[in-house]
Amino acid sequence: MTYSVRAGAALAVLLCGSGLAMTSMGYAAPPTASQQAQGSTGHHPATGFCRRAEPLPILEPEPAWQPQQGRMDDEYAHAAPYAVAPAPPPPPPPPPPPPASYVPPSAKEMSAPIVTTASGRSSEMSRAAPAADHAAASMGTSATSPVHPGVRPPYPPRRPQPPVQTGLLTAGEHDDILNSQLYAAYVRSSNLGQMLPDLPYVDTRRMLSVTVQDRAGRAIPFAEVKVHCSDGNSLSLTTQMDGRVTFFPALDRLSPDIRIEAVKNGRSLASAQNLRLSNADGGQSLTLRSQQSGAEKARALDLMLVIDTTGSMSDEIRYLQAELTSIVDDLKERHRNLDVRVGFVFYRDIGDQYVTRTIDFGRDIAKANQILGQQRANGGGDYPEAMDQALIRAVGVSWRPDSVKSLVLVADAPPHDDKFGRTWLAAEAARAKNIHITPLAASGVGDKAEYVMRAMAAATQSRYLFLTDDSGVGNPHAPPAVACYLVTRLDALLRRVIDSQLSGQRIEPDQGEVIRTVGQYNKGKCALPNDFRWQ
Repeated sequence: MTYSVRAGAALAVLLCGSGLAMTSMGYAAPPTASQQAQGSTGHHPATGFCRRAEPLPILEPEPAWQPQQGRMDDEYAHAAPYAVAPAPPPPPPPPPPPPASYVPPSAKEMSAPIVTTASGRSSEMSRAAPAADHAAASMGTSATSPVHPGVRPPYPPRRPQPPVQTGLLTAGEHDDILNSQLYAAYVRSSNLGQMLPDLPYVDTRRMLSVTVQDRAGRAIPFAEVKVHCSDGNSLSLTTQMDGRVTFFPALDRLSPDIRIEAVKNGRSLASAQNLRLSNADGGQSLTLRSQQSGAEKARALDLMLVIDTTGSMSDEIRYLQAELTSIVDDLKERHRNLDVRVGFVFYRDIGDQYVTRTIDFGRDIAKANQILGQQRANGGGDYPEAMDQALIRAVGVSWRPDSVKSLVLVADAPPHDDKFGRTWLAAEAARAKNIHITPLAASGVGDKAEYVMRAMAAATQSRYLFLTDDSGVGNPHAPPAVACYLVTRLDALLRRVIDSQLSGQRIEPDQGEVIRTVGQYNKGKCALPNDFRWQ
C-alpha cells in the first residue's frame, strides 16, 4: 500500500477467529467480547437476533472535588485513594516537515495484509509514533525495542512554543461512514485483531441507512426507528438531526428478514416496511416517509468534553484549553436560542492523583470555562490510560432525550489492552442514547488508539478529528491512516462539526480557511483508486 494503515483486525480473523460469522441465513454472531467479560447482565438474551447494547458497568464513586476560584488544579485537589506517582513529561521535539501528499492505493495494494512485528509495529508501513523513531535514532537506539515496553520513548528538545492563545492548533477530520469502502480496506489490511480480540469491528461494507422524512421531504429528528427481527427480538435507534440512523447488520446481529417502523412520541410516523437484507457489498438504504409535518430545529445541546489529563498531554493541554474555552463561549454567542449545557470528564490512570473527575452538565458557561482552565496534565507514566472509565462516566450522566448530544473525546493514548471490551461497551451505550462521539487525537496517538477512536466515531455517526503539525505546537503528530483530508484551524473545525450535528447537514470550510489539502478531497469523500473493488 502507498498509504499506511494502522490498527484493526483482518477481516478473515474478525469473521472467523473472533466468532463473527456469516451464515446462509444472513448475519449472526456470538456475544461481543465486552458482553463475555461482563457476563449476561443485559435485558435480552445473549444470543439471537437484534442485539442491543449492554448496561454500563457500575464504577466506584469518585473522590469529592470542587473547583475553587483562582486556584490551580493540583494545589487543592482532594487526596485520591491511590498513591500519586506522576511521571515527568518528556521534552518534546521540533515539528517535522509536513507529510507528503497522499497517493491513492491500488485495489491490489489495499488487499495486501500488513505484517505486525513482535514489537507491535508494522514491518512495512507502520506510522506509529514517528517521533519515537526520530528520538531513538538520535540516541543510537532502536525505536522498536524500547527500554520499557509500553512507555513512551524520550523526545529530543524542541524549539520554543508560541504563547498560549486560541486559533493556533491545526487539525483535520475524516468521516468513515462517507468513506465506507476505504474504512473497510483499513480494517481489512491490518492484523491487530489477532493480538487484541476485543478491538471493535464496525463492518462498513454492509450498512443499513434508514432516513425518516415528513411529507415535505424534510428530516425528522428524534424519531425512534425500530427493527424487528425474525426471532421476536427488536432493536431501536433514534434519528439524528439529519433524520437518519445507521444499522450494521453484523454488529447489530440483524436477521436476514426484518421489519422496520418509525415512531415519535408514541405515534407511528409511517407504515412499517419489510426488508430482506442483502449480502452484497455496498450497503442498503431505506426512506420512511411520514404524512405528518415533523421537521424541527435543534433546541438543546448537551456538550460533554472528555479530556485525557495525563502527563503526556502536557505539550498541548494549555492550547487545547484555550481552544475549547473559545468554542464553548462561541456556542452561546452564535446560537442564542439554543439551550446549551456543558459537562466534563477529566481522566488519568490507575495510581494517579485521580482516575476520573466528572462534572455533570450545567448551563453556567463561565463556570464551565473556569473548571476547564483549572485542569493540569500530570501522572500517567505508561502509554495506555483509563479511557474506559472516562467514557463509562461520561455516557452515564444526565443526557436530555430531546437534545443534540455531542461527546468530544480528547486523547493521545488507547485504553489498556484488557479494557478495550469495556471501552467499546461504553461506545455502544452512547450509540443507544443517540450520542455523537467525536474523538480528537492529540500527539502520540498510535495504531490502537486511532482504531478504537475511529470505530466509536463511525458507530455513532460522527467523525474522527486529529491534530496536525502545521501549527508547530506540541510533539509530532503521526499522520492518520486516511486517504484525504483538509487541514484548518482546530477551533473552526470543531465549530463546523458541532454546527453540522445541530443542523443535520455537513458544513464544509470556506476556501480561505483551508491551510493544506491532502489527497483527493471532495466534500468529505476521498477519491477511490480506479481499480477499486470490494474485497
